Amino acid sequence: MSDNKYLDEYSEDSFWTKTRDFAQKAGYEVLEKALRLYYSATDDDTPKWAKTTIFAALGYFITPIDAIPDLVPAVGFSDDLGVLVAAAAAVVMHVKNEHGEKATEKLENWFKKIK
Repeated sequence: MSDNKYLDEYSEDSFWTKTRDFAQKAGYEVLEKALRLYYSATDDDTPKWAKTTIFAALGYFITPIDAIPDLVPAVGFSDDLGVLVAAAAAVVMHVKNEHGEKATEKLENWFKKIK
């Protein structure tokens, strides 16, 4: 993801609020990608360029005004998923198994509470 205009949209509080408030609407797949990237970006081993790419993608995820508004039923998070997948592809070498494990653990806890 070369366009980092959404980098300023990212904040840790906004990320956790968005993921918590939209867990059911966004769905497991979108949140899994977002959390996996988040854990990679907060890893000290991840280089700055990769963190910048990730935080820009998470900024896009957080912002309420994007290509397809998140409140549109069924497709509202499809653009977010596309951006997250593109960022994940760009930084794939810096996403560790432990990041995926943390994401899965967090999601299992959240989705257990929602059921």
